[in-house]
Amino acid sequence: MSERTGRPGSLLETVKGPRDLKLLGAGELPRLAAEIRDLLVSSTARTGGHLGPNLGVVELSIALHRVFDSPRDRILWDTGHQAYVHKMLTGRAAQFETLRQEGGLSGYPSQTESEHDIIENSHASTALSYADGLAKAYKLRREVDRTVVAVIGDGALTGGMAWEALNNIAAHRDLPLIIVVNDNGRSYSPTIGGLASHLASLRATQRYEDVLEFVKDNLTKVPVVGAPFYDALHGMKKGIKDVLAPQVMFEDLGLKYIGLVDGHDEQAVEAALRKARGFRRPVIVHVLTKKGFGYSFAENHDEDCFHSPGVFDPLTGEEKPKPHGWTNVFSQEIVRLGAERQDIVAITAAMLGPTGLIPFSEAYPDRLYDVGIAEQHALTSAAGLALGGLHPVVAIYATFLNRAFDQLLMDVALHRLPVTVVLDRAGVTGDDGASHNGMWDLSILQVIPGLSVAVPRDEPRLRELLAEAVEVDDGPTVVRYPKGPVATEIEAVGRLGGMDVLRTGDPDVLLVSVGPMAELCLDAATLLDAQGISTTVVDPRWVKPLDEALVTAAGAHKLVVVVEDNGRVGGVGDAVARMLRDADVDVPIRTYGIPQRFLDHAKRAKILNEIGLTAQDIAREITEAVARRSPALENDPAR
Repeated sequence: MSERTGRPGSLLETVKGPRDLKLLGAGELPRLAAEIRDLLVSSTARTGGHLGPNLGVVELSIALHRVFDSPRDRILWDTGHQAYVHKMLTGRAAQFETLRQEGGLSGYPSQTESEHDIIENSHASTALSYADGLAKAYKLRREVDRTVVAVIGDGALTGGMAWEALNNIAAHRDLPLIIVVNDNGRSYSPTIGGLASHLASLRATQRYEDVLEFVKDNLTKVPVVGAPFYDALHGMKKGIKDVLAPQVMFEDLGLKYIGLVDGHDEQAVEAALRKARGFRRPVIVHVLTKKGFGYSFAENHDEDCFHSPGVFDPLTGEEKPKPHGWTNVFSQEIVRLGAERQDIVAITAAMLGPTGLIPFSEAYPDRLYDVGIAEQHALTSAAGLALGGLHPVVAIYATFLNRAFDQLLMDVALHRLPVTVVLDRAGVTGDDGASHNGMWDLSILQVIPGLSVAVPRDEPRLRELLAEAVEVDDGPTVVRYPKGPVATEIEAVGRLGGMDVLRTGDPDVLLVSVGPMAELCLDAATLLDAQGISTTVVDPRWVKPLDEALVTAAGAHKLVVVVEDNGRVGGVGDAVARMLRDADVDVPIRTYGIPQRFLDHAKRAKILNEIGLTAQDIAREITEAVARRSPALENDPAR
């Protein structure tokens, strides 16, 4: 790795925006690319982040900003985690070492950072729909000099929404819309030379066959536009190779096709983009890149080419050891359950490693299904597996459950199917910003009939609740847990119905702790003790449906408080309040959770402190609430 970046004479330092980039000569661009890769590696080594995808789009990003006039031309990234180089080239290179840090650059495009960032877009497969709407808007407004560019890749084309958008884009052949397919298949081998020789070499390699399979596998899944491809696909069976050229496939959709282009040959990419811009109609530019390109440790990383490493040593590629986390516990337990139950199968939506399913896939390869970035399909496919007599376990991030709500409601719950959904990264996640906080699930899940939701507080509870969940055979279950190190183990001191009692007290305050909020709640109870306020702390374990014993317990206390790592609106707190109202228990209730706003990125602990989810904040507010209801207590000399 060179030491140029950040020193006097650094070429990257001179690029304050796309205009500066356009002034550079073609011979200077390889040096610029090298400096960008140096900064990518050195910065993410300290902060963590999406390294592999961005190493692969360096030349592509340079070419995009040399050909198009951002922000007049709109460049959309799908997914946004491949936009680090875009940030550097649009005036943020000097700030790049603040990536994913509080007050620093977001790990995704952000409208608050730059006029060049159009959409945040960390939820994949949406950019083509944004692009379709933007291009139509500019057409109606007669802004004919503007081009919309959607860069889609890194798995985003596996999402069904992308193909819905393609179907609609194809129906409007006069839109100045360019779709750059960043195909970073790991079998790709760069070819030296110009675009023409590169095309010729690709057509003679296995990679060409891989591309044909890519087109075949994706386009034939689209019901509305799939029919026009029947003859082409039938031709493949006869061995007629020419009829399967990718341009024919895409042009049958009504989309002009340019490719295959070596994504690490900046001049070739630039030439292809300039050609595409000249058509003034929907065009697909198919670019082949290699994830992790230019950094050997990423290129040779078998699992995911350093897709999103934590802190690591840039000289050795060694990641800093991560503490034993919630994901590790699930990973171990699902393998154990898989050994006991041959009917358990696992599904992931392009998150095999991050959700901890690699050990399961190695132990039971025939019982693991990775459906790509397709959460909707994942849930309905799980419904089909359940109809077929299996018990699917769908492991996804809590934030991505939002995308599959209808499928969980109408395809799984309506049919009372035994599907277990495991939600990783629930609650405040921190570094990845607003769209990754799993703060919506406990609210949207409340409306689903027949669904049961478990929230474990520590490792033993995650193991036991997952085991309980897969035993349910008359409806869906959900188990959710946060990101990061597993919480301190907390044993119950008693049992109340199906709830764990974590602390007993005189009938002042009943503190209902949801999952990993247990340690916080116990600390708050200790602080309340010092104020002469006795607190009972209970963990419901299953927060939907709530245990009827909660009604009796609430009626025996002067105040009920619910603390959860979820949005306050419609969450567990609201469910407890509704339960007490329905039972005519008029004890006051206060709920604490995440405010209903999009949170800035920062460390989890910092965010919890900022939104008032700390033991000190909860204890202070409970003390004030008790004081307002007990004037005598306020004048107690002991206080």
